[in-house]
Amino acid sequence: MDLTMGAYFVTATGTDIGKTFVSACLLRHWRAAGLSPDAFKPLVSGIDPDDPTGSDPAALIEAMGLDMTPETLDRVSPWRFAAPLAPNMAARLEGRLVPYSAMLAACRRRITDAKGPLLIEGVGGVMAPVDDGATVLDWMAELRLPGILVAGTYLGTISHILTAVEVMRARGLSLSALVLSETPGGTVPPADTIAALRPFLGDGPPILHLPRLPSGCFTHVSVTALADFLFF
Repeated sequence: MDLTMGAYFVTATGTDIGKTFVSACLLRHWRAAGLSPDAFKPLVSGIDPDDPTGSDPAALIEAMGLDMTPETLDRVSPWRFAAPLAPNMAARLEGRLVPYSAMLAACRRRITDAKGPLLIEGVGGVMAPVDDGATVLDWMAELRLPGILVAGTYLGTISHILTAVEVMRARGLSLSALVLSETPGGTVPPADTIAALRPFLGDGPPILHLPRLPSGCFTHVSVTALADFLFF
């Protein structure tokens, strides 16, 4: 498949920003358009091993229209850890290690086998540790996929966004879109943030604002614009 057209790495400026929310919106939109999208979040921490309800993998599975079974959970997120910490820290608490090389190999297999849009979702922010020697940025650099950067609309987000963009560019990574996922209770209008960012980002990437909608979010104009820009 043409990796520049169909596979993307979803990352963020920090944790609990909205990566999975944005991914789920895109998956629902692509399904509604008759495509067969796929999502892979190989690492996840802070998940109840006995009840994954409400977790990031559960949200991705639901967005793809799949049933929550042990098989689908393993397929979407094969390496899961209970503590809500960086994966290397959470794994250590369980006497385990993050299998970084195996995770990269699994990502590459999913890219090769994809039959439609594929989202590979990272953990935390761009510089979050994955194992004791690699960050999400290193992971992204290994795969060389175009990125979707998700950021919030809180006060201070501009610095976080520009820092993330700078380190991605320094590693030669392309950024296909910047998505401002609305921060609940945020005090800065998203339009003001976009206007402030544009002089620093030049002609690209496109910046889209996505309100936090509880359901039916795939019909929103911003999701439609983002999905159409990425895949068509």
